[in-house]
Amino acid sequence: MKLTNLKLHNFRNYEDVNLEFTEQFNVFIGENAQGKTNLLESIYALGVTKSHRTNKYQQLIRFDTDASLIQGTVEKSTTTTELELDLSAKGRKTKVDHLPTRKISDYFGNLNVVLFSPEDLYLIKGGPKLRRDFLDIELGQINKIYLYELMEYQKVLASRNAYLKQIINYADIDEVYLEVIDEQLAKLGKQVVDLRIQFLARLEETLQKIYQNIAHKDEKIEVSYLTDIKDDYAAQLKANRRQDFIKGSTQIGPHRDDLIFKINGKDVKNFGSQGQQRTVILSLKIAEIQLFFEETNEYPLLLLDDVLSELDQQRQEHIFNAIKDDVQTFITTTDLGILKDKLNKKYEVFEIQEGKIIND
Repeated sequence: MKLTNLKLHNFRNYEDVNLEFTEQFNVFIGENAQGKTNLLESIYALGVTKSHRTNKYQQLIRFDTDASLIQGTVEKSTTTTELELDLSAKGRKTKVDHLPTRKISDYFGNLNVVLFSPEDLYLIKGGPKLRRDFLDIELGQINKIYLYELMEYQKVLASRNAYLKQIINYADIDEVYLEVIDEQLAKLGKQVVDLRIQFLARLEETLQKIYQNIAHKDEKIEVSYLTDIKDDYAAQLKANRRQDFIKGSTQIGPHRDDLIFKINGKDVKNFGSQGQQRTVILSLKIAEIQLFFEETNEYPLLLLDDVLSELDQQRQEHIFNAIKDDVQTFITTTDLGILKDKLNKKYEVFEIQEGKIIND
């Protein structure tokens, strides 16, 4: 899978950009706050329809304009696809081969991306939402069924929460209506959880091999899924209705679940060293690349957002050794020097200054 062309119109600090990429390494170089990460962000957004830095589409639109457009050409082993993401204050619109998509699941998977940024180093130390987002984005790109089930679950969840908020007195609650909603939510929620657990089992197997190779230690790494859902999720929802009414939202379900990384049975978040935490995240990103290939027979794009400055020499070497010839890679950096001895393959350098590609 390769992104051969990228066009931007009014995205972040870019007015108009039209770039052609090499199939191996593409390096975005420039001083801080010039637009390197914005360019990488546009590629990520083209793949997954959202930013890794903000949930507000308005922030992606160039100042004093109303809409932003990202277009790209994706080449796979047997197909070429034109993708388009149109952003406005109202939200997003997607097109595949110039035709609007009815569902976001029709769009996902056309351009698979694995992002490694300094923020990812907080995946272990941060809150559960970061880890749920990781699961949803990575699994959603390779499994359309999961993405569909997740979005349906979120719709029903939103309806249930909206109803709970509008009830003033618990005595007035419509038990029959909630019975129907809870059955729908339970069915969808159980499917979401099952698919997450299946994915994590495969991820753990690949992660273990990669982690041991990087750490050079005989340590066992585990990825555990944490959920309060029991076999009869609908019964749990019913038993918890009064508490949900008081809180104004549904307190049990995959939208509140978490996952935990362990080394030799100990939680890496609480007991792992900083070095262990970084090795886990690095191993995780490399494992993602391998899983994407196993599921789709295409390598994803790898986006490295100034992450090399956060890794020591040994871990830098591991990530470059793990990049296959078929993995198209995009890197942001302020200094090409630290890359020159590692980019022994074909690469293109794009120098960025104040939202312009000055050597384009």
